[in-house]
Amino acid sequence: MKPIWIKHASQLVTMEPELKGPRIGNAMSELGIIEDGSVWMESGKVIRAGTTRELELEFEDREQEAEVVDGAGKLVTPGLVDPHTHVVFGGTREAEFERRLEGASYMEIMNAGGGIHATSRMTREASEEALFEQAYTRLDSFLKHGVTTLEGKSGYGLNLETELKQLRVMKKLNSVHPIDLISTFMGAHAVPNEYKGQEEAYVSLLIDTMIPMVAKDDLARFNDVFCEKNVFTPNQSERILEAGKRFGLIPKIHADEIEPFGGAELAAKVGAISAEHLLKASDEGIRAMAKKGTIACLLPATALYLREEAANARKMIDQGTAVAISTDCNPGSSPTTSMPLVMNLACILMRMTPAEALCAATVNAAYAIGEGEQAGKIEEGKKADLVMWDVPSYQMLQYAFGVNHVQAVWKKGVRVV
Repeated sequence: MKPIWIKHASQLVTMEPELKGPRIGNAMSELGIIEDGSVWMESGKVIRAGTTRELELEFEDREQEAEVVDGAGKLVTPGLVDPHTHVVFGGTREAEFERRLEGASYMEIMNAGGGIHATSRMTREASEEALFEQAYTRLDSFLKHGVTTLEGKSGYGLNLETELKQLRVMKKLNSVHPIDLISTFMGAHAVPNEYKGQEEAYVSLLIDTMIPMVAKDDLARFNDVFCEKNVFTPNQSERILEAGKRFGLIPKIHADEIEPFGGAELAAKVGAISAEHLLKASDEGIRAMAKKGTIACLLPATALYLREEAANARKMIDQGTAVAISTDCNPGSSPTTSMPLVMNLACILMRMTPAEALCAATVNAAYAIGEGEQAGKIEEGKKADLVMWDVPSYQMLQYAFGVNHVQAVWKKGVRVV
């Protein structure tokens, strides 16, 4: 495989790889921009990043053996990281979209057997092969939008057989698709209809059977739970997350999406790597997350789709919480694969700056799924996951919204878009 040499990028955004850990506060705006930037990639890794002049002095005698890419007038960034998706599912729910526009709420639809329950029925009915093919196509779309690393959750099975089926599909996708796919077990996405009135029995099934089986087959890195009124209580959520920890599954939590419910506080208490949604998170919960180092994973496309006020990213950043952003790709509340759109919405709906949005979609998103040492930045010796954008600056990337500016994507040094 020939080395790749990108030269003369208008801006090369490295995300300041010498800074360690998730970025908080002002550090979210430190992008490590190199004007007239250049990158040498070889054997799947970044060998050198600097100015074009610096790399010409170092690699001039090897130029003939490399594939040279002209980056003039282009922005080059790390590959985007999407830290919260439900990428493997069966069916669609466009009829519910229309019902919400007519006035029905998300929870009303779910409690009437729609929402997560509708997708659960369709996912249970779908074959493993069908789920694989549909999800592979979605991953292709993510890749075309600049995503090179992605987290995927189960949670549309709500029984042992289908939860394991979803996770097996994700494991296979990770082995054959260019995108790195990190799996999360989310059997606690909802209480299935067959357990209505027997919620504690389902919690016991999760703790005593599902979590041990997921861990035994090494099918997930994380364990997530939807801590929400009429879904799982804080007490139930804590027990499920602590059970996962005993089997080596790192806790995540869907928290305070519909109403304040103590989810952010619970995320800090159990040491969750991230808390998701947080539209209604309390000030106390945000402070507790900041103190514990729990990353706030915010989903502005979901808020837009449900016509809800987005999470208060400005307050979280100002109070020292690391913020990541994600598509929340799912069939009911955010059927999108566009991280560029999510960055736009982070600026428009959540008052994040363009620099903060790019940080939240790269290095902070990577840390939210345990990939911060390998993904989300351009660092010598690390994976060569890069995106070239047909814009000259990161400001232009956020300014011209709703447009996919991706021109090329490299995954581990191989051009895949």
